[in-house]
Amino acid sequence: MSRKPFRIAIVGRPNVGKSTLFNTLSKTRKALVERSPGVTRDRVYAQAEIADRKVTLIDTGGLLPGDEDQFAREIFAQAKKALKEADLILFVVDGQAGITPVDEELASFLHKLEKPVIVLVNKLDGPRLDQVLSDFYALGFDEVVGISAKHKRNLDELEEVMAKYLPEETEEEDLEEEIVKLAVLGRPNVGKSSLVNRLLGEERMIVSDVPGTTRDSVDTLLELPDGRKYLLIDTAGIRRRPRIKERVEKFSVDKALEALRRADIALMVLTAEEGITDQDQKILSQIDKNHKGCLIVVNKWDLLDGKREEANVLMQQIRYGARFVPWAPILTVSAKTGRRVKEILPIVDEIYKQYSTRVPTWTVNKALEEITQDHSIYASTGKRIKFYYGTQVETRPPTFVVFTNYPDEIPKSFERYLKNRLREKLGFDKSPVKVIFREKR
Repeated sequence: MSRKPFRIAIVGRPNVGKSTLFNTLSKTRKALVERSPGVTRDRVYAQAEIADRKVTLIDTGGLLPGDEDQFAREIFAQAKKALKEADLILFVVDGQAGITPVDEELASFLHKLEKPVIVLVNKLDGPRLDQVLSDFYALGFDEVVGISAKHKRNLDELEEVMAKYLPEETEEEDLEEEIVKLAVLGRPNVGKSSLVNRLLGEERMIVSDVPGTTRDSVDTLLELPDGRKYLLIDTAGIRRRPRIKERVEKFSVDKALEALRRADIALMVLTAEEGITDQDQKILSQIDKNHKGCLIVVNKWDLLDGKREEANVLMQQIRYGARFVPWAPILTVSAKTGRRVKEILPIVDEIYKQYSTRVPTWTVNKALEEITQDHSIYASTGKRIKFYYGTQVETRPPTFVVFTNYPDEIPKSFERYLKNRLREKLGFDKSPVKVIFREKR
């Protein structure tokens, strides 16, 4: 008989190697790894297999329980939620640094939870360091295992110790098969995390007025009472690369673009303060390049209350700036007040329905014939380019193969025209389409 998903939380003070361990155990690169302390700030989830049993790993931000810093308090609050969910806790400490006062404070906190805890003495990269292992029993836990997460040292022993706490059977937590995967994209400080919190109805992301609060891409499952499921991927704000000074910022941009690649739909967040900027257009071009569905969300619209003419001008500017993604609906919201936030998911559902639609071949060919009959385009040889027939070969995105005599000589302008007309005739007004030209043999 299967049981509920077994959850394992990884905790510890900053920079002890929690995210490296998380990535090693889950065989992913989901958590951001960087030497700077405090890189992981939210809970990050992934699945893993421990002793042939499915488990869910939860990576947490570095804990500083007594720190008065706002981020430190909020990170600690997020970690406490992870610990509440967890069935087993991996308490990571630094074998090279020895026991610190913060480690002792965290140990005291973990003892109060009355949950099984394994102390992982990380960064034991040589036999000499194994001699310090016994020192860590002073933290008061029965299970102490020395490892090197970076060099994958002694992970077999760790797995054996963890296996003692696992039930005979576990059930894999379904984190990857949600109906819609939504990547929340935008420049720093446009209100992405506040928007996610509004959608979730819970303070799930750390929200702050300081740009760059979210550095990793954080997956959160949202399940509605009617059974609809969404995987919300909150990402770090994307800046232009020349302005990225820290390596960790570069990693965050890469993570955000990686989140876009695995998403179905992007929520592209702008603000009423700035409208659409060059950087927003660059992000939209990535959405277009990756053929993703998109909803443009203009946040902070409450700032334009009573300024109707200014609002109309701004909307015209945004529409013009996003003219190369004409299929992306635009919705004005206020994450602060909650205005129209409830309209986001119904529009996302419409986009996803089109994004997942398959059209019969006869319908595609009828549309193709109507689109091309009045257009004569010619190859460099002077011969007319003919379009014989087309068919849809994929969904998400809707992908069409069009057979022609000169596939390599189709002008980009005609390709754009064909895409727009196919969307118009086949019912993809809210979805991108992809067209591949092939030579008829």
